[in-house]
Amino acid sequence: MSAAPGSRIRGTTEAAVPPLRSGELLGYPPGERLLIVNCDDFGMYSAINEAVVEAIEQGIAGSCSLMVPCPAAPDAMRRLRRRPEISFGVHLTMVCEMPGTPWGPMAGGERVPSLLDPAGRLFAPTPEGREMLLGQARIEDVEREFRAQIDAVADAGLVPTHLDFHCLADGGRHDIFDLTVSLAAEYGLAVRAWLAPAREALRRRELPASENDFLDSYSLPLDGRAARYAQLLRDLPPGLNEWAIHPSLGTQESRAVDEGWRVRRTDYEFLVSSKARQVLAEESIRLVDYAEVRRVWRERDRGGLPGH
Repeated sequence: MSAAPGSRIRGTTEAAVPPLRSGELLGYPPGERLLIVNCDDFGMYSAINEAVVEAIEQGIAGSCSLMVPCPAAPDAMRRLRRRPEISFGVHLTMVCEMPGTPWGPMAGGERVPSLLDPAGRLFAPTPEGREMLLGQARIEDVEREFRAQIDAVADAGLVPTHLDFHCLADGGRHDIFDLTVSLAAEYGLAVRAWLAPAREALRRRELPASENDFLDSYSLPLDGRAARYAQLLRDLPPGLNEWAIHPSLGTQESRAVDEGWRVRRTDYEFLVSSKARQVLAEESIRLVDYAEVRRVWRERDRGGLPGH
């Protein structure tokens, strides 16, 4: 789902500095147009799982992000075990927007009480819900839950490539973002940053992150989405770019539980379309996945990160 605006990241008042070229850190020549297409919400329900795998295997998506607490996460992890070539991250989840098919914290509610609403459930990702969660969440509870989600993936015999956030842009607070960067270093992963302050902070440390505005597919209107995506590809600026896309098959199950199913269905249709491949080829855009990004993060971490 779309990320919350207004994330508070350390350094938002710092003077702007010229961003380092993430593409060059990844080994590409200056001026090359690079694009990460990451499918979010893998594991939320089965029609998303099917669409994500198809978008990667048959379409233009290069990676995905797994929501470990969700009902269809076991199915998603089974699919990943059968496809070790798929680059996937852990979509760190502290909210639940589907009351009809709810999920709770992996660590257990009694161990992370500050992450729960007055009814003892995960907050909904409404503006009010996010504000209440971020206002009361203790960082030790956040760490306990994040570790539970990452460890559940490891216990399933899977190795993710990155960490990112579901419905909370860059974690929503600077201490949550900083915690996530520390966990990524500990587990040997990359971090996916959405907003300009966090992306600039990572690039100052010579870690690859998107150099241009981050696209969330929920920000696009429903009408004319395929044409809009094609135009966005034609207008893609040089450097490393990233799109957060939310595919689903749009089945009857989807329509019953997910108000955003039309967004997801149109995302899926474009990702697997011949038009998407055609425009990429015409524009000489190179697709990148998070396995490449993780490799550089691990190399930089072993060598000592600038600014650590």
